[in-house]
Amino acid sequence: MAGNSFGTIFRLTTFGESHGAAIGGVIDGCPSGLKVDFDAIQADLNRRKPGQSKLTTSRKEQDHVEWLSGIFEGQTTGTPIGFLIRNSDQNPTDYDHIKSAFRPSHADYTYNAKYGIRDHRGGGRSSARETACRVVAGGIARLILAKQGIQACAYVDRVQDVVFEAEPHFFERSRIDATEVRCPDANVARAMEKCINEAKADGDTVGGSVSAVVTGVPAGWGEPVFDKLQAVLAHAMWSLPAVKAMEIGSGIAGSKMRGSEHNDIWVQKTGEKARTETNHSGGIQGGISNGQDIVLRVAFKPVSTIMQAQPSIDRDGNEIEIEGKGRHDPCVLPRAVPLVEAMTMLVLVDEWLKNRTTRLD
Repeated sequence: MAGNSFGTIFRLTTFGESHGAAIGGVIDGCPSGLKVDFDAIQADLNRRKPGQSKLTTSRKEQDHVEWLSGIFEGQTTGTPIGFLIRNSDQNPTDYDHIKSAFRPSHADYTYNAKYGIRDHRGGGRSSARETACRVVAGGIARLILAKQGIQACAYVDRVQDVVFEAEPHFFERSRIDATEVRCPDANVARAMEKCINEAKADGDTVGGSVSAVVTGVPAGWGEPVFDKLQAVLAHAMWSLPAVKAMEIGSGIAGSKMRGSEHNDIWVQKTGEKARTETNHSGGIQGGISNGQDIVLRVAFKPVSTIMQAQPSIDRDGNEIEIEGKGRHDPCVLPRAVPLVEAMTMLVLVDEWLKNRTTRLD
């Protein structure tokens, strides 16, 4: 099975299934001598783990990381970092009813078409459970980038048609996590939570979007042509489950503007670095960072498993009726926030390492 690794120099490979014994990963390319803040990485995982509020699945997983290699006396050694997260609350019998059935908008049919076999227990490898490994690796990347003065935040800016209208902005985690839905505006958050709870009561689900803002990235990161910074970010975000769209900077709204409105004018005051008056570019021009905040937005579809009867077919092509069972998120957005942050960090730590090889000074 290809496609289980991400990154060029700082590279993550993940393994495991949703209802198997464990999930885990190997991080290669991490520089030696990094003091690992295990509590900070666990805090990142706690933001992603199931069962943290009424807005998420009731599955209970501690998501405790077991570090297997690459760390000695609290510091990275420069060798591959192996880690494991055991699955403690598996309930594969919840999925017996779909052993031969294809759920609408799931990976059931496509996995069967590609491999001729599929792990039906919670979706197996296609489950969002795998993303816990990305959060672990993103936590290591975050520690490295913090030493370069780089910080990232992500937050929910839309649930269905309930929108946080403010311009993208860096918010402290404490403010984002002050609401269960992880929107930094308490009033908007209440409306979002109401929207999610109404869908849940109907046995339905809702989608929306997450904004991310990264501060401190210097000008000059990214590779032109095929590996533009926004292209690598797109690869990262589109690899997340349920992602249906991504925008950088002004995104689609920018396509409705004239060039005279959209152009980011450069200014420079004495003794200061050059900057742009606006940031429609989202911190990236020509595929390379320009020193401004990197701004992106990622849209997630409604969770495919709904607690309503729907028509479908089974493996033999017979028409059937299928209804979701078990424990599922009515909205993926609150738990998607740390995923967007983690994938952003994985991209940027790789770009930092690549950029160190392009100049002698």
